[in-house]
Amino acid sequence: MTDRYARQITLPEIGRDGQDALHKARILLVGVGGLGCPAAQYLVGAGVGSLTLVDGDVVSENNLHRQILFRETEIGQPKVAAAGQSLRSLNSGCDIIEIAQPLTPANAAGPVAASDLVLDCADSFAVSYILSDICDDLGKPLISASALGTSGYVGAFCASAPSLRAVFPDLPENTETCATAGVMGPVVGILGTMQAQIAMSLILGTDPSPIGHLRTLDGATLKTGGFNFLHAQEPSAAPLKFLDVQDIRHTDLVVDLRGKAEAPAVVAPKALRRSVADFATDQRPVPAKNQRAILCCRTGLRAWRSARVLQTYWDGDISLVAMGDMPNPPEPKDPS
Repeated sequence: MTDRYARQITLPEIGRDGQDALHKARILLVGVGGLGCPAAQYLVGAGVGSLTLVDGDVVSENNLHRQILFRETEIGQPKVAAAGQSLRSLNSGCDIIEIAQPLTPANAAGPVAASDLVLDCADSFAVSYILSDICDDLGKPLISASALGTSGYVGAFCASAPSLRAVFPDLPENTETCATAGVMGPVVGILGTMQAQIAMSLILGTDPSPIGHLRTLDGATLKTGGFNFLHAQEPSAAPLKFLDVQDIRHTDLVVDLRGKAEAPAVVAPKALRRSVADFATDQRPVPAKNQRAILCCRTGLRAWRSARVLQTYWDGDISLVAMGDMPNPPEPKDPS
């Protein structure tokens, strides 16, 4: 053990046993953006043994105000590659694994299973619920954060605590995103740093544990709040789960909620093009008795809202697809 961790080892909460625990830890971090950049830096600086980065995006100029791992010379490079290079120069003793793909229901289970805990830094409805479902099934802690404008939250879900669905059984009514409403750089920096602190606390087994607690931050007033959700109940109704686009079948009733300007080609050859409002009119789609309904949009929000309306007049199987910015969807599967 070198002296680089001396200031940590001195802490009674860490000591040499705690530093050994950090060195053995395997952490999955999804989303190398405003939340993920500070979280990754502090975890690697603290000496975690392995950090897997998942992000399919590239470095862009309009994100540099809050994505502090990146430099102007790296614009256009994959985020995980640029972040990996920076983090290795910070601590060569940490194993950095790069997955330059967006997280989907098809590729999420393996990295989650291989990790001790998961940081949800993607700030995506679909990613948060995908990760929560898998972490809940596998008993892995999920540290999820979200920010918009000058406020946000961070919480520790799953494992011995209720899942994210217990605290957020429905998606928010607000459709704003960081791109449309803006976001303050230091706000996501504080929340990302809190994710790193919670991760370290869980690895070290500190008491009281942060699991089952949610903290809120109002960056405009510097006020914080929060609550304990250890006794929150999981939703009693069957959850609306996200499906990978490659798992759409020819027999499914597929509804693409994206407009032609947003997506010139529908997600599947026989997909219906509808809007959320259509589900409350005579244009509403009605699946056959044994069909599966697949509702698609870019983020998952419109699909979720449409599914809630569909559930009021049809009780069959409904799945959601968050397309992201995928330009060319794959051909649907033949059930045979």
